Amino acid sequence: MTATGEWVLLSYRLPREPSGPRTTLWRRLRRLGVAQLADGVVALPADARTREALEWLADDVLAAGGTAGTWTARPATAAQERELAAGMAAARAEEYRALIAECTAALEGPDDGRVRALRRLRGEWRAIGRRDFFPPPERDAAGAALRVLAAAVGEPVARGRRS
Repeated sequence: MTATGEWVLLSYRLPREPSGPRTTLWRRLRRLGVAQLADGVVALPADARTREALEWLADDVLAAGGTAGTWTARPATAAQERELAAGMAAARAEEYRALIAECTAALEGPDDGRVRALRRLRGEWRAIGRRDFFPPPERDAAGAALRVLAAAVGEPVARGRRS
């Protein structure tokens, strides 16, 4: 990689009290899969969806009495961008490993809970996928684990279909 891509950044500061807006913001940032650059500064690869998401969060911070701004930037070096991407991929890999473990547990558990587990785990798969900007190898393994679970409950798995 010789050139770096554009990233959207959110810089924010929220009052310590009440703690509710801070907790809500933290959960939303986690759901988006942001890279934490510094205290109060997060980043995502820039596209229309990520820009809009961080702009909405900036508005929420302002409404809660804080300060916030969104920025677009490029890492100064390709190495910095690789480091950001690697950190984000590692976080998603951990989530995919947890999903694989839950698929395995569902397979080893009682038959009557497998359909419910499959539905829940597919939802989790989609949620992880929405914040997976740099897919790690564990993504394919998690998809395979979901297909095995689907087969165990008797659901046909279409060829080429992503779980």
